Amino acid sequence: MTTPSHEDLARRLRDAYAGGAVPPMRDGLDPVDVEGAYAVQTINTRLWEAQGRRIVGRKAGLTAKAVQTQLGVDQPDFGVLFDDMAVADGGTLDPDRAIQPKAEAEIAFVLGRALPDPATTPEQLADAVASVHAAIEIVDSRIADWKITFADTVADNGSSAFFVLGAAGKPLAGLDLFTCGMVLEVDGAVASLGAGAAALGHPLNAAAWLASTLAARGEPLQAGDILLTGALGPMVTLTPGDRVRAIVGGLGEASFTYGAA
Repeated sequence: MTTPSHEDLARRLRDAYAGGAVPPMRDGLDPVDVEGAYAVQTINTRLWEAQGRRIVGRKAGLTAKAVQTQLGVDQPDFGVLFDDMAVADGGTLDPDRAIQPKAEAEIAFVLGRALPDPATTPEQLADAVASVHAAIEIVDSRIADWKITFADTVADNGSSAFFVLGAAGKPLAGLDLFTCGMVLEVDGAVASLGAGAAALGHPLNAAAWLASTLAARGEPLQAGDILLTGALGPMVTLTPGDRVRAIVGGLGEASFTYGAA
């Protein structure tokens, strides 16, 4: 059998958005092939940009050490946030737009200036933050049954799908993003608990890693970019009709309904 090219794998993932989840990509990507996986992600990113989708930020994933261990890696990953992935705070996401979605509560930063330094520190990142928001990431996988390796999720744009940015942003000064608690509710019942420290020890650590990594790739973060810094607690599988709300201590909340508009 011929080993599929990166272009072939990228096309396979694009087709899955409409045709449904596909098997893991072991035939073309070693489970820990970092360069190959990002090459596939980049092919689709450039194609989608050419089609008119606009990049509005990035997401950090695999920021929990337990998840890294599960996938056999020692680093986070990232994906691209496009403008059409945003769900309004308090809005609705049509289930027809997802395959096998899960929700996770996060802390998001909106940048006030660009970060071109490949050695960006958490302190430098903090200085660039314009506002901090409670957020929900709706992750999804084009890989059947979420049977993902590191390479699968990276190639699949970090298993990203949609995000909700809490409308009420706050300045970073005075916030405790390390010990702040998180509650994710589904239909008013607690579905997930966590804390700021879950995101690579501190959300600023995750964001600084993201800024440094992208700058080193020649794709530095820009003013206005949205940064999702990683899950603060376990993901929750979504069922049509679910009303989802994330509350983060000191930041406020973000919410959406997973149901037809």
